[in-house]
Amino acid sequence: MSSNDTAVRFERATASIGGRTIWSDLSLTAERGEFVAVLGPNGAGKSTLINAILGLQPLSAGTAAVLGLRPGAAKARIGYLPQRHSFDSSIRVRGIDLVRLGLDGARWGFPLPGLPRRAAESKRIDEVLELVGATAYARRPVGELSGGEQQRLLIAQALVRRPEVLLLDEPLDSLDLPNQAAVASLVRTICREEHVAVLLVAHDINPILSYLDRVVYLAAGSAIEGTPEEVISSATLSRLYGAPIEVLRASDGRLVVVGQPEAPFVHGHRHDHA
Repeated sequence: MSSNDTAVRFERATASIGGRTIWSDLSLTAERGEFVAVLGPNGAGKSTLINAILGLQPLSAGTAAVLGLRPGAAKARIGYLPQRHSFDSSIRVRGIDLVRLGLDGARWGFPLPGLPRRAAESKRIDEVLELVGATAYARRPVGELSGGEQQRLLIAQALVRRPEVLLLDEPLDSLDLPNQAAVASLVRTICREEHVAVLLVAHDINPILSYLDRVVYLAAGSAIEGTPEEVISSATLSRLYGAPIEVLRASDGRLVVVGQPEAPFVHGHRHDHA
């Protein structure tokens, strides 16, 4: 890949909050068109990494570049979907208007019909609604829609300005397994068709495993990066945690991460009973 294809690059980076080191010596690269998962237990610093990419969390050591600029300098070229819960059933805002907020949210006044810019924006809204498969229900109130339908509309909102980097903070958290897989497939399509670098924070790798290009795993104040096969392995996770960790593959293909009693709990895969 050329440097023009590199969307996000961290080298030997450290992030600290209130004098406490969240992670250190973190190096990662995300290329345009790549689907990268950010995994790890609660408190490992996954959201801190997203904030660092957005320029909201300064590094205390190391370097970072986003689209060739310092973090925060290219915010207009980044789409961001923060953590959320489902919309209340009383919300009457239409899906298409929710997507339009991705264009109009920071603009004063009301849309003026007939202007060329507005025609182009309407065309783009129609494009992203079709891309995420939300055209059929885009004019219904979002409060009436399922969690998976709402999530597709929010992804469309994040895409409508044609971002070059898309950050998704736990977008699968409130969805059932079929919708998790459907959204993961959609994100992979977005990577390829829009040539966007996607970093998706997740607890469970299983619904997205077959769609990923790379994984960043944060734990024990450090991080590892590589393909899913390289990272989600007994040897690699044991080295990261400094404790015995075993990765098993169930008969249905799902990964199960098991720690010894004295080892840290690997919440990242939600196998509380393993």
